Amino acid sequence: MDLQLAGKRVLVTGGSKGIGLAVAVVMAREGCDVVIAARDQDALDQAAGSIRKSGATVTTLAGDMTDERDVRRIVEQCGPLDILVNNAGAIPPGALTDLTMARWRAAWDLKVFGYIALTQSLYPSLCERSGVVVNVIGVAGERFPPEYIAGSSGNAALMGFTRALARGAHRDGVRVVGINPGPVLTERLALMLKARAGAELGDADRWRELAATMPFGRFAEPDEIADAVAFLASPRSAYTSGVILAIDGGAQ
Repeated sequence: MDLQLAGKRVLVTGGSKGIGLAVAVVMAREGCDVVIAARDQDALDQAAGSIRKSGATVTTLAGDMTDERDVRRIVEQCGPLDILVNNAGAIPPGALTDLTMARWRAAWDLKVFGYIALTQSLYPSLCERSGVVVNVIGVAGERFPPEYIAGSSGNAALMGFTRALARGAHRDGVRVVGINPGPVLTERLALMLKARAGAELGDADRWRELAATMPFGRFAEPDEIADAVAFLASPRSAYTSGVILAIDGGAQ
């Protein structure tokens, strides 16, 4: 299926690895002019190099989404935009008394307020081009695990932001959608699973066994999330807005 994305300009935050890199690869494959943003320029350069092997055009923008000056610079350098994929952020696990308020605020500054600030700054450009915002959030915003309270509540806030923005954005010709991935087999998750396997199974190398209780006996792959991002961002989903798609294998 032709997603009719060729020639679209897309910005992917957290685009140097994991889901963000997978999104950038898919968008490049579909003919988009891709911009990836993250904090680490070296990681961005490595990611861009792998994407350019397919002949795609890729621009890198290093910056901290918690720094308003960096956000302004990224907006200025990004130029006219058709699609914004908010993906940067990793909120630490922990119950209420496990996290200091400093860690809580730092995590929300990147993921929650980072998504909001960048969307607000780029919204005029998106309005000019009947653009799309895709927020990659997380299924904890629906399930509310208490041992991930900062992530649960932060993701729920972003779900509310996505739906509230969508209710008015259609008047500006802008669509807003969200995706709630369940556990996705990124480098970060693998490291967490190795630590868990070491504690629970006595051998970090047995971490793959922890997928046994997951739907279909495995974790999601980054490409599976990225493909959904591309479809929802595409003209093939032109009447889809205010929707948040859970991709968790049907886990309850």
